[in-house]
Amino acid sequence: MATVTSEVLTTERQPVAEKAPLAKAEYPGALVVVEGIDGSGKSTQLYLLKRWLEIGGYRIHFTEWNSSPLVKSATRRGKQRRMLTATTFSLLHAADFADRCERQILPLLHGGYLVLADRYIYTAFARDAARGCSPHWLRNLYSFAPVPDITFYFRAPLDVAVNRIVAGRPKLKYYEAGMDLGLSLDRAESFRIFQERILSNYDQMIETDRFVLMDGTVRVNRLQTLMRQLVAERVDLTRFAPKKK
Repeated sequence: MATVTSEVLTTERQPVAEKAPLAKAEYPGALVVVEGIDGSGKSTQLYLLKRWLEIGGYRIHFTEWNSSPLVKSATRRGKQRRMLTATTFSLLHAADFADRCERQILPLLHGGYLVLADRYIYTAFARDAARGCSPHWLRNLYSFAPVPDITFYFRAPLDVAVNRIVAGRPKLKYYEAGMDLGLSLDRAESFRIFQERILSNYDQMIETDRFVLMDGTVRVNRLQTLMRQLVAERVDLTRFAPKKK
């Protein structure tokens, strides 16, 4: 396995057949995904990539995890009342994803758009499994999802990522910190343990899901330059460029 360093930032593995997602469907669009634990820098990098593409006039669409209005109120009520079990929480996220997939992701892929996703099904595979859901059940639950053209996995050391989040938040939320799991009475410590579990699950997917590994400790501008280069190498951006008059 390749080592993640500031000099070696990417790696790609062959998938294991029994764990790999469904075969890529035929459509003119492309799907670029970022994954990683909280504080890994993934959202910042995808935002910068999005702005670069927007300024260039490329035909893109941005979507993010847990953003469908269809289930937002139910999720909010469940969190407020602390009623969500691991399975219920997972199914709400799956419903959210299914709604966005059917209304946004798939139609736009078929319409010839470059879709950028801030977290994807691998978030469920990592986070919901950390809450105790069966990995096999989760894979089956999301088996309808289109396979990304490229999945960037931003990996930062656990302490670095956790310190970034704790330093920027006045208080960690109950489910965010994994308090529902009874890991610790201290929210910061519970959050660290929870994120450690999630990180371990992500690491196990590097080979099976062909993640492109990115060092989350590298300077933002350098990492963004590399990300743009990799997207240009893996995706034919001319398909999404503005038409010349």
